Amino acid sequence: MALRSRSPKREVQLQLNSKILDRAQELGMDVSETVDELLAEVVNKRYWERWNEDNKEAIAAYNERIEREGIPLARYRTFMRGS
Repeated sequence: MALRSRSPKREVQLQLNSKILDRAQELGMDVSETVDELLAEVVNKRYWERWNEDNKEAIAAYNERIEREGIPLARYRTFMRGS
């Protein structure tokens, strides 16, 4: 889910805590870039939370099948074998 890949910018109006905004500007922070990065992180996290919730039944069924039948092609694995 690559949302930040050179997508065009869009102007929006935000209301931010004035003391925090003043401090960020004093520190020379690019507020727009910072908000963009943090928003992307939160959106990505929530996207995957929703994806997991939407697919929890399929994931559970797959895990049950693996528990029951084992990993496909497991006999060909050369790593993680006991000595």
